[in-house]
Amino acid sequence: MMEDIGIRMQMVSEYGMSNYKLSSSLRYAMERVFLVTGASKGIGRSITIGMAKKGFVLIGLARNSDELESLNMEIKQYNPKSTCIACDMGNLDDINKSAEIILENYSHLSGIIHNAGTIHPVRGIFESDFHSWNRSISVNLCGVQSLTSNLQKLIGGNMPTRITTISSGASRKAVHGWSSYCVSKAGLDMWTMCLAEEGINHNISAVAVAPGVVDTGMQEEIRNSDINSFPALNDFIEFKRGGELSNPDEVAAKLIPIFTGEIGENGQRLDIRNL
Repeated sequence: MMEDIGIRMQMVSEYGMSNYKLSSSLRYAMERVFLVTGASKGIGRSITIGMAKKGFVLIGLARNSDELESLNMEIKQYNPKSTCIACDMGNLDDINKSAEIILENYSHLSGIIHNAGTIHPVRGIFESDFHSWNRSISVNLCGVQSLTSNLQKLIGGNMPTRITTISSGASRKAVHGWSSYCVSKAGLDMWTMCLAEEGINHNISAVAVAPGVVDTGMQEEIRNSDINSFPALNDFIEFKRGGELSNPDEVAAKLIPIFTGEIGENGQRLDIRNL
C-alpha cells in the first residue's frame, strides 16, 4: 500500500499529469467529463469504470492508495484523457490542489458525482470525540461544498452540468450510533436542494439519490462495529448472510442515467428501489 500522502507532484506525475499539465492533445475537446469522488472503492469505483466504458472522460478522486492507482490505469484504457487524483475529501488543502489540477486541464464538467463518504465514528453521541465527529462532517458534507465551489468556472454556463449527491436512508431516520453520518447526510440532502434552487438560471441541475444497501467496504466496517455502540449490528450481519446486499456494479448501472441527466428532475431526491 502506498503511503497516504495526499496530492503531491510525483503522485500526479505517476498518474500521467506531469507538472499538473496534460498535453494539448489530451485536453478537453467536446467529450463529456464527469468527476467522481470516493472513486477507488465500492460504488464509486463501479460508477467510474462503468461510465468510462461508455466513453465518457472520468476524473476519479480518492485518498492515495493502490486501488486508486489501479483505477487510474484501468480508466485510461477507455479514454486517455481520464485520470485519477489523490484527494482526501476531509482535507481542505487536498481539495484546493485537486481543484487547481482540474481547472488547468479541463474546460467543462458535465457532471459531478459526490460519492465519497465515511460512516465513522460509529459511537453514541456522548462517546464520540470532536475530531472524529468533525471529520465525518467534513468528508460527507463540507468537502462537497468546498470542491463544488472551487470548480464553479467549469460548471453550467453554455453547457449543462448535473450534480448528484449520494444520499442514504440515514438522512431521514435517526440511527443509534450514527449521529455524525445521519446529520451529515441530512445536511447533504438539503445542500442538494439549495444548489438545485440556485442553479436553475445557470444551467445546473442537482439531485440526490439513495443507492440502497450495497455490498461495499462501508458495509464491512458497519458489521465490525461494537454492538454496544450500534444496537442494530445484527440486522446488518443478517443483510450479508441473507444475500440482501446489492452488487455495486449493478447499482452503478442503474445510477448512470441519473448522473448524465437522463433521469431525475432538478431538486429531486431519488431512491434506487423506485427506478
